[in-house]
Amino acid sequence: MKRIAQFLFEIGMLKKTPRTGYQFLGSGRESVADHSFRTAVIGYVLASSRPDAELKKVVLMCLFHDFPEARTGDHNYVNKRYVSSDEDKALHDQVENLPFGPDISDLIHEFNQAKTLEARLAKDADQLDLILELKEQLDRGNPNARDWLSFAVARLCTQGAKDMATEVLNSHSTDWWFDKKTDWWVNGPENRQDK
Repeated sequence: MKRIAQFLFEIGMLKKTPRTGYQFLGSGRESVADHSFRTAVIGYVLASSRPDAELKKVVLMCLFHDFPEARTGDHNYVNKRYVSSDEDKALHDQVENLPFGPDISDLIHEFNQAKTLEARLAKDADQLDLILELKEQLDRGNPNARDWLSFAVARLCTQGAKDMATEVLNSHSTDWWFDKKTDWWVNGPENRQDK
């Protein structure tokens, strides 16, 4: 149990590990754990529409795909031009002597190889999370996000993910809560006209 407790402390580091690409974008901020959470939800959404996909595997790949970053840190596309990290060694050391270590290792390797439908869906979920973040930054006024969006969209491989990206790009990031067709924002809850 001690080794499992150590592993859980280590995975908690992902809550404190910043995603580094935002320093180049000039706005936005999130941790690796923030990213992995929504990526898992997106993976669930993508896989749930595919009866030929193993949903659990997609969600677990999404949750686990950045585990080595607890040891290596997050390296964005600029960093990767100059710095290489031994993610295989980090992953090996990270899951060594864990009863479920081989499962985690196999899922992350499958994700990185991107040969199976589940891995492609998980990879697309990873990119869709970035696309959602970039669209939010664009909606907040950062014009640099537009260029980044085109590259992230180009990395998508499944049709469902491409369709989702189109919808994301055609939506405003506040549409889910900011209904401009109601008088709520003027009259408040007591004097609503749409009761």
